[in-house]
Amino acid sequence: MAFLRHEKQTSGIAFRLLIKEPLMVILPTGHRLAARKAIPLHELAREKKFIHPAKTAPVLRSVINDYVEKVGITLKSTYEAENLSALMSLVESSGGVGLAPLYVKNMLIPSVVARPLQGESPTIDLMMGYNKSNTTPLLKRFLSRADEIVEHVSQKENLLSAQKRKIGAA
Repeated sequence: MAFLRHEKQTSGIAFRLLIKEPLMVILPTGHRLAARKAIPLHELAREKKFIHPAKTAPVLRSVINDYVEKVGITLKSTYEAENLSALMSLVESSGGVGLAPLYVKNMLIPSVVARPLQGESPTIDLMMGYNKSNTTPLLKRFLSRADEIVEHVSQKENLLSAQKRKIGAA
């Protein structure tokens, strides 16, 4: 069993969706946009240094490419990051910006911040993958418990969203 992104050329692996993670804008703390609570999409198009995921991260790369094509902007890709550590290093050293899944907020170095995109943000699926031929009781129990946890978290998120809408309407 592994936590991963769903790649199309995968055979023999079954996938279960855990969460749809929104992408966050990753930028240096001193960047002109760092003080904003959310980053307008058109501001990304104005950036001279966008750090794109390398081809070794095909799912994230595809999500970003599909998103910018859908919204009709062009990103000026000057660097490619092999992984999240490289992304943060390039953001810090070049002053550029990038996009990464929400979980990166838990790994940021002090000189880098994460901000949500304003409006609808692209998402990337975090999946749980396992060998289709594995029929062990242990895996079945694990998958059952994972389903319970995902359901619990979803219900909690729905409740929080409803509360925010109610407060916003007041």
